Amino acid sequence: MATGVSICSNALLLLGSQTINDFADQQNLDRAKLCANLYPTVRDDLLRAHPWNCCIKRAVLAPDAAAPIFGYSHAFELPADCSRVLEVGSSGQQIDYLVEGRSIQADTTVLELRYVFRNEVESTWDSHLVALATQAMCAALAYPVTQSTAKQAGEEQKLETMLRRAKAVDGQEDPPQTLGDERLYAARFGSHW
Repeated sequence: MATGVSICSNALLLLGSQTINDFADQQNLDRAKLCANLYPTVRDDLLRAHPWNCCIKRAVLAPDAAAPIFGYSHAFELPADCSRVLEVGSSGQQIDYLVEGRSIQADTTVLELRYVFRNEVESTWDSHLVALATQAMCAALAYPVTQSTAKQAGEEQKLETMLRRAKAVDGQEDPPQTLGDERLYAARFGSHW
């Protein structure tokens, strides 16, 4: 079962270094501190990079009490764990919106939201995402652990290759996207595509 510590430990192992037991490991304090400092940023960046199926949530938001000064009629506070907005609206009926800071502005009184959340429970991740996070930590730790820019470059190259492969596999689980209201296309272009 994957954890942040096991991901970091496996990355250290792949770099030929001593593993850690936790982020406060007194026997390997330097490596533990290094992992504790780097891992949250690497994880959050990786989760934001792609709409991983194991990291998507839905929410229905109510408007904030204070309306925006101009532009839209309502503002909606993003969920605390929101890392990336994917879709606003439902059933393929996107609505006009604007993300500003930690809020979404829109001309609606109820906002349906699909988003990437900061999934900090690595045991719920897909195996490709766990492997990718391990490689991302390898790339992040390569220079501090080995003092080799060549090793760092090699680990970063492996990460890019793995990222493309993991995104492709994850995306294959999603149904094909439609272009919106098919009735409009049928009316414009006829019923024979």
